[in-house]
Amino acid sequence: MENFKDKFNNVIRLIDKRWNHIIKEHPEVGIYKNRLSDVLIKPDLVKRSKRDRDTFLYYCYYEDIYQGKYLLIVARTRDRLLLTCYITDKIKESDVVWKKD
Repeated sequence: MENFKDKFNNVIRLIDKRWNHIIKEHPEVGIYKNRLSDVLIKPDLVKRSKRDRDTFLYYCYYEDIYQGKYLLIVARTRDRLLLTCYITDKIKESDVVWKKD
């Protein structure tokens, strides 16, 4: 298990079972594990999930991921769990909680 701080000073836990599930479903993310803390602490954009008010989407854009994509982390603050992580070029429709200037 690893603990990370997010932009709002929440502790977010990544349990081994969850990480194994993430890299099984999204194997391309495995090489970017070292960037998870940066995505959480220095995101470009944070949105609230439409389905769960306690779930947040942390987006961070990287030029070197497939010629420019977002690394997205989905974390639930209620139980402080990192739920999933994947690479995307689309930002979901939902309420903006925080945006980098």
